[in-house]
Amino acid sequence: MDVRIGIIHTVRELDIDLPEGTRHDEIVADVDKALAQPDGVLWLTDKRGRRVAVPSAKVAYIEIGGGNEERRVGFGTS
Repeated sequence: MDVRIGIIHTVRELDIDLPEGTRHDEIVADVDKALAQPDGVLWLTDKRGRRVAVPSAKVAYIEIGGGNEERRVGFGTS
């Protein structure tokens, strides 16, 4: 599963590839819990075991994907 997090005042976004078997509803619950508090911190662990912390006050948006979709790079026709 892929999670993209936009950070305010930052051009780049965080792209975190979560381990296989991560449940969508668990991630949504963790995001809701962290963003409910102005001084909250969202902690995520990627599939390599690295932990990422994002202060909720700095989150612009969060996009949660399935991770199974094909990523396209460059120009394509279809």
